[in-house]
Amino acid sequence: MRNVFVILHRWLGLTTAVFLFVAGLTGAIISWDHELDEWLNPDLFHARSAASSTPQSAFALARQVEARDPRMLVTYLPLLHEPGHTTGMMVKPRIDPANGKAYTVDYNQVALDPVTAEEQGRRMWGEVSLSRENLLPFLYKLHYSLHIPDGFGIELGILIFGIVGILWVIDSFVALWISFPSFASWRKSFAFRWGQGSRKVTFDLHRSGGVWVWALLLIVAVTSVSMNLNFQVMRPIVSLFSELTPSPFLVRAPQAPDLPYQPGVSREQVVQLARAEASKRGWTDPAGAVFYSTEVGVYGVGFFQPGNDHGDGGLGNPWLYFDGPDGRYLGDNVPGTGTAGDIFMQAQFPLHSGRILGLPGRILISAMGLMVAMLSLTGVLIWLRKRQSRRMVAAQTRQPQAALLQS
Repeated sequence: MRNVFVILHRWLGLTTAVFLFVAGLTGAIISWDHELDEWLNPDLFHARSAASSTPQSAFALARQVEARDPRMLVTYLPLLHEPGHTTGMMVKPRIDPANGKAYTVDYNQVALDPVTAEEQGRRMWGEVSLSRENLLPFLYKLHYSLHIPDGFGIELGILIFGIVGILWVIDSFVALWISFPSFASWRKSFAFRWGQGSRKVTFDLHRSGGVWVWALLLIVAVTSVSMNLNFQVMRPIVSLFSELTPSPFLVRAPQAPDLPYQPGVSREQVVQLARAEASKRGWTDPAGAVFYSTEVGVYGVGFFQPGNDHGDGGLGNPWLYFDGPDGRYLGDNVPGTGTAGDIFMQAQFPLHSGRILGLPGRILISAMGLMVAMLSLTGVLIWLRKRQSRRMVAAQTRQPQAALLQS
């Protein structure tokens, strides 16, 4: 039985090695994506006007963006002004009346000076590019999709990485089982034989290194499945154990990217509805951002203080959702409330990013990213060395046989 598990571990590891190596390295970096992006691209994040100047309203800024380029619809809008910072918006193309499909555009993110409304920069978030302005978005998308092109109406990169996550979860249990060959030798599975040659050190880094952080790696593996296959895999599995509140994003079938749902009510109306609902609930944090999903025609309004849009602690920020065509209330996502299954699902991104523990959690996730890359690399090295040894043994076996035949 052990031999079967060893072979299974070998091929699961080789199948996922490249994906996990890339995901590990990029994950260690993108734990600090906002800070690094701001450092690399000050024009996109630091306003040119004085921090003490009075900013325009977020809605006024959004209207100016859409007036300058009528092809575009602002789909993510921060409602609060962080002193000294630009107002960064996400945009998507509207429908071209000439052909009934979305306009073809070359950007999806805009940064404005909140006082003068001057456009300080724009970019296509996620573009395959190593330029300063695109580096962090490129690495972020590389982390969860490897930039594999879509096909057959499916986000293939996200699907493949989700499948890799499932294989990783399975392999985690297989690896743990084979790491403890017997009860008497359990201590060896935690030991590192430093100074006893590169082969032993490489093996111990792979086996013992994985054992020491096994539980943390399993959390990262499980949450990676949630990130990529939330509706397809994770929610159906969780629903077997706990009731889940219906997702507002299932109100209608998703549209293709070139056939976006157009909103029937304005963002101003939706934010007004959300503020009224939040007031009824006794929430004290202001409306911090509004987004519109063109894929399913749903608005979301989040409530948080300026600068806390990333939700750097706990389960994140509360959100209220409204229907795009008519503005009716669809539901909410309030951290720490709902069924046990709801809370489990709320914890997926905070766990995966480490933000559930704030700064220490992000440091820990960066370390786990490096650990994942190291385990993938050492696994491949061990396989290559064993394959080389097997070939040498086979060659040595063939030589005497060839000599006997010749004689």
